Amino acid sequence: MSHSLIQDIVIVGGGTAGWMTAAALSTVLRGRYRIRVVESDEIGTVGVGEATIPMIQRFNRVVGIDENEFMRETQGTFKLGIEFVNWGRMGERYMHGFGKLGQDLWTVQFEQYWHRMRALGRAQPLEQYSITRMAALANKFMPPRMDLGSSPLADIAYAYHFDASLYARYLRGLSEQRGVLRTEGKITHATRRGEGANAGHVDAVVLESGERVTGDLFIDCSGFRGLLIEQTLQTGFEDWSHWLPCDRALAVPCESVTPLTPYTRSTAHRAGWQWRIPLQHRIGNGHVYCSGHISDDEAAATLLANLDGKALADPRPIRFKTGMRRKAWNENVIAIGLASGFLEPLESTSIHLIQAAVQQLIEFFPDRGFSADDVNEFNRHSRFHWERIRDFIILHYHLNQRDDSAFWQACAHMAVPDALQEKLDLYRSHGRVVRRDNELFAEVGWIQVMEGQNLVPQRHHPLAELQDEQATADYLESVREVIAKCVDFMPDHAAYIAQHCAAKPM
Repeated sequence: MSHSLIQDIVIVGGGTAGWMTAAALSTVLRGRYRIRVVESDEIGTVGVGEATIPMIQRFNRVVGIDENEFMRETQGTFKLGIEFVNWGRMGERYMHGFGKLGQDLWTVQFEQYWHRMRALGRAQPLEQYSITRMAALANKFMPPRMDLGSSPLADIAYAYHFDASLYARYLRGLSEQRGVLRTEGKITHATRRGEGANAGHVDAVVLESGERVTGDLFIDCSGFRGLLIEQTLQTGFEDWSHWLPCDRALAVPCESVTPLTPYTRSTAHRAGWQWRIPLQHRIGNGHVYCSGHISDDEAAATLLANLDGKALADPRPIRFKTGMRRKAWNENVIAIGLASGFLEPLESTSIHLIQAAVQQLIEFFPDRGFSADDVNEFNRHSRFHWERIRDFIILHYHLNQRDDSAFWQACAHMAVPDALQEKLDLYRSHGRVVRRDNELFAEVGWIQVMEGQNLVPQRHHPLAELQDEQATADYLESVREVIAKCVDFMPDHAAYIAQHCAAKPM
């Protein structure tokens, strides 16, 4: 049975999610479909997703964004990783950086030789074998030099920090140039088809003015409220707060300071953690916390006491519940961004989850038949993606050795999801990490957090013994020395921005 093509796509809500979706669809669909964004200037956006991971480069390339222009327009800086402070024990810090660790040697992966040498007292800290981690700590940055072959300078993986509201504005301009229509107005409710083919599908959203905006496919980017996916279709929400108990955040910008660091910082406090995201014109800060363990006033005081510069506004409160919709795609509605669920931005995955959902939408783009098989596979893939990121975030909380508060002790002793426990057991045995079904975080990410938070394998891979001990130690040292020389060669992060992509003063 053949089905006709859909004609009208309605994106409910703007912000980062709405305009990323509009930019991608207008690029890929090339004017063959009508795309409309319905948003209201009176409704604010959360706007805390200012740090990203390297996959954002792929999105920007697909929609045709020039990197230097994008950086200027969004007050952006470069990001080589995230520094975690006080997550294992008080006073400890480690870097979760992008890109590879070391250089593989013969039979097994680099980190297995490092595990062996570390046990013998003959290895330096893990970060010294990574160019992105050492460059971050030295406040250096440059894009990869692909012409340098096997040099570590060809392996520089990076992402961005940027002002999310400016990014949405930038994408809006790009989308409108490609034919996307914007309708200003508050939506009061949605209507559904009562009978016939596709009964129960949303057929229109109704604005305060009385205007009806009809469509075939609706993308819900309405934020936490989930105007279509939840308020209209009552899809249901799966609560994960028993694993991730933080339920509030306070966000505040502060004045810039030097040096301009090419990494995000996450500092664990008594009942949560604080983010620090450096932009060209300010520093974005926020305190994510559990209201059951600290009051709002205490949380605000902690945030303000740990700023690097003068606060530029009063802390803005955000309330949330960690979890996901039971289905991201229900009937003819696909939820993207906060409408689909929430995971705290500990590993900068908020914008990536938008990007991944848009990519899935393109892969499973429907006709008017809305195949149940396609919808089910979309939802299965979405759930897998969310659950694996969830487990990675739980890892940070669970793998702490802090005894200074009931919050951290509860996190250390909680039962974790089975898939996470399997990873912990496998690593504890022989330092192995297995990446399943192309989950977002690769082996190198898991290794850095486990090692950074003091999970030491009982043994290493037996085949790491095939290499002579002295030869292995020499090889590790040669890798460390080459990386150190490459970092010396790299320019200062602020100097690179000043030369290539400095924004106009605000």
